[in-house]
Amino acid sequence: MNEYKLFWRELIREVVSKESGRSIDLEEIIAEIPPRPELGDLAFPMFPFAPLFRTSPKEIAERVAGAIKQDHHAETTYRKVEVQGSYLNIHLSRPIVSASILTRINKEGREYGRNSTLAGSKVMVEFSCPNTNKPLHLGHLRNDTLGMSISRIMQENGAAVLRVNLINDRGIHICQSMLAYREFGGNSTPEQEKLKGDHLVGEYYVRFNSWVKDNPEAEEAAREMLKAWEENQPEVRELWEKMNNWAIEGIEDTYRRTGISFDRIYRESETYQLGREEVFRGLEKKVFYREKDGSVWVDLSDQNLDRKVLLRSDGTTLYLTQDIGTAVQRQEHWPFDRLIYVVASEQRYHFQVLFQVLKLLGHQWAENLFHLAYGMVNLPQGKMKSREGTVVDADDLLDNLVSLAGKEIHDRERAGEVDDIRQTAEKIALGALNYYLLQASPYKDMIFNPAESILFTGNTGPYLQYTGARIASILRKFRERQASFSPARVKPELLTTEEEWEIIKLLASYPEVVNQAAVELNPAIITSHLYDLAKSFSRFYHDHPVLHNDDPDLVVTRIELVNSVLQVMRNGLSLIGVPFLEKM
Repeated sequence: MNEYKLFWRELIREVVSKESGRSIDLEEIIAEIPPRPELGDLAFPMFPFAPLFRTSPKEIAERVAGAIKQDHHAETTYRKVEVQGSYLNIHLSRPIVSASILTRINKEGREYGRNSTLAGSKVMVEFSCPNTNKPLHLGHLRNDTLGMSISRIMQENGAAVLRVNLINDRGIHICQSMLAYREFGGNSTPEQEKLKGDHLVGEYYVRFNSWVKDNPEAEEAAREMLKAWEENQPEVRELWEKMNNWAIEGIEDTYRRTGISFDRIYRESETYQLGREEVFRGLEKKVFYREKDGSVWVDLSDQNLDRKVLLRSDGTTLYLTQDIGTAVQRQEHWPFDRLIYVVASEQRYHFQVLFQVLKLLGHQWAENLFHLAYGMVNLPQGKMKSREGTVVDADDLLDNLVSLAGKEIHDRERAGEVDDIRQTAEKIALGALNYYLLQASPYKDMIFNPAESILFTGNTGPYLQYTGARIASILRKFRERQASFSPARVKPELLTTEEEWEIIKLLASYPEVVNQAAVELNPAIITSHLYDLAKSFSRFYHDHPVLHNDDPDLVVTRIELVNSVLQVMRNGLSLIGVPFLEKM
């Protein structure tokens, strides 16, 4: 509806300016959607202009309405202009809007919804960033689907996007799993244990955290191993490389299964030295300082961020150190206008410090860094803890969802309708997972309920997939009988029901929704819109026949409407990682 909002905002700006004798800026004209359909399609509050006119908002609305009714340029775009209290309400011309929207969707197809609001900007999106001491879990899945969706949404708004991943392949936690494997592993391999490599490595991370409870000296041994790693001791490096490869191969398998991909992958082991160099540069500039034990610190007390260590006394680096180096390297590799870090809200303090440190180092582009601090995701039974082995493994969760989806297909007696049950169940599972993880605002904590997510009814990914498959079936049947409706023509003026008008308005609003999702970095805006569209289509299809109709012109007109719904659903589903299914 944005183009109609813009048209009417501009028209009312002209009228208010003329009637008041003062030039009004377009930003002063506020367009709203009335709370009830009977109140119109657009509403413009007049109370902001009461001081200007020195009269009541209602009288201003009546005066503006009278002037609009005399405007011959506007008369074809509305069917009614009325005053409701201090609001001027516009009832748009349904045939004109319907014809315009259906023609545009038909012409633009996959391009519908795309815009150029971010054209010319380069946006880097960092997400996933797994540790190579454990497999991906449910928390990673929320991160991954958020990162992919945000990237697609930014691209849909015209930005050049680079998706990047930072593999956290060094550090004390990596050494902990290595130490436990060296102590208890007996040189076992993933093949021997019949486990994915990331699962095998993860078992030793959990094993370490059980071991250290009775053997506190293990913690010091892990620190010594980290120091040995940074000193390039061959035995430690060889073990590190072997276990790292196992973990990364397993993680990449999960990425392939979930449709996650990156344009560039960084590794902490390759960037941490750059961070160390930046810290030494900060010492020279006297923005950092060294303590008596040799550790290097930054004091951000004036930013309410306290003091933060940048290098340990033994010279080893921290997460913050390598994040400094990685950010500098990225700006050199691909000078971005914005870098979005998709990282859980638990790391909010870390990124506040990182951004301030980069500014102290004189990097002006640090102003363009943004932390998308998404909320934690838990299960109905409570919080997950990697150290205790109570996380929900990503592979196991997907297997469970595929099993639930397959059962749902059989229970609904749809097995004969799909070409490949296993493949269809896999796509339903992925749609259920991604939709459920994205339907909540990314900035809020959420509870993931696997059984709820896979339902074919309600606010779920499978419900949208089922609606899309249902529409695809209608269109297949129409194509089989298309000749019998010739020479019928599309006549938008035949779309007279309230259900059809509701669909038209939702179709018209889609480009605005795509833009809003980019502005707010919030895919939930798209999931909500698609759900509303699917519900509106279901209400329409329940009450109004499409193919079984005596008027062939009405049949082909409704087919055009149905086809437009399908196009917008396909466009939207692609932004949120929900696979479209022709049959389900």
